[in-house]
Amino acid sequence: MSAWVLPDHIADVLPSEARHIEELRRQLLDTARGYGYELVMPPLLEHLESLLSGTGEALDLQTFKLVDQLSGRSMGLRADTTPQVARIDAHLLNRAGVARLCYCGPVVHTRPDRPHATREPLQFGAEIYGHAGLEADTEILRLALDCLRAAGVTGRAQAPVIVDLADARIVRSLFAGVPVDAAAIARVHAALAAKDASTLRELTAGFPAPSRDGLLALVELYGDAAVLDEAARVLPENVGIRAALSDLKQLAARLEGARVSFDLADLRGYAYYSGMRFGIYADGASDSLVRGGRYDEVGAVFGRNRPAVGFSLDLRELVAVLPARPLRAAIRAPWSDAEPLNRAIAALRGEGETVVCVMPGHDSEIDEFHCDRELVLQDGQWRVQAI
Repeated sequence: MSAWVLPDHIADVLPSEARHIEELRRQLLDTARGYGYELVMPPLLEHLESLLSGTGEALDLQTFKLVDQLSGRSMGLRADTTPQVARIDAHLLNRAGVARLCYCGPVVHTRPDRPHATREPLQFGAEIYGHAGLEADTEILRLALDCLRAAGVTGRAQAPVIVDLADARIVRSLFAGVPVDAAAIARVHAALAAKDASTLRELTAGFPAPSRDGLLALVELYGDAAVLDEAARVLPENVGIRAALSDLKQLAARLEGARVSFDLADLRGYAYYSGMRFGIYADGASDSLVRGGRYDEVGAVFGRNRPAVGFSLDLRELVAVLPARPLRAAIRAPWSDAEPLNRAIAALRGEGETVVCVMPGHDSEIDEFHCDRELVLQDGQWRVQAI
């Protein structure tokens, strides 16, 4: 095998795409800062027991593991940043009130988490700690939508951006009091996610009738706002279910101008989320561009089990559904050691202009920049003129 061939689902990012990603990173961080979110930068690797505390088997299988040559302890490359941010909130900031935190950095997966996905996403996310009310859920949803708008994802009349809502409390309430182990619960979750009613019927044959019937009903509970009314009619009377349906209805009403749908059987991240969860879909994306929700239990393993809600997205995936950006406008200048020319170039760069000095004999080899102006010597002065 050639030495330059990269592993499967790992790729270099070339200049135009890299510029687009970097510009998006800055736009999204600025959008989050506009809401009052503070930037944190967790390390790419940590001791394994810290990195995987409380995250469940799914994240364990997605985590690359290695041995620290200094200490001999097992370490891991992060597959998700949220547990690290929960650790920062619990042990480093340790604030009594609300903490708004955001981040952007690479994560690494042992396997792609969906078809054609990279194993090295560039994960951007934002999280609120310390508030259990719908106000925090609403802010996170609005910030996620604003981030997509800042990136240029606005949707079209024929294919608008869609916010798809669900709530982990519904399925948890249906499992309450059912004597099954974690493996059985995982199989039921898989059948629900696939909307496989026949397998679900077999798996729940021994469940109490209210739980069995409720789980089977979830397979059909997806669509527009009418789903919530139907769910209230067919699901068992339960405090957790009623609270979840009420919260979903309120959240949908607060997302002005957004198209909202519901899929009450969607359990991706079921081991992670404790309440509302959402995905945001847009034209051109094969799956949700943004995933998020409430995960109040994420900090428990760090000794601070306080409310938490947030979202994340992959910048590399986001760029793939956006139109390519035009080449950056630039000024072409000759290469020279002459002091007046170099002073003129330095002044232009100080003003934020891109000035490309053309090496002798390479007049037409500029790829990433569109040189629409040039620096020319006129009457003893270096001036910029249109090409």
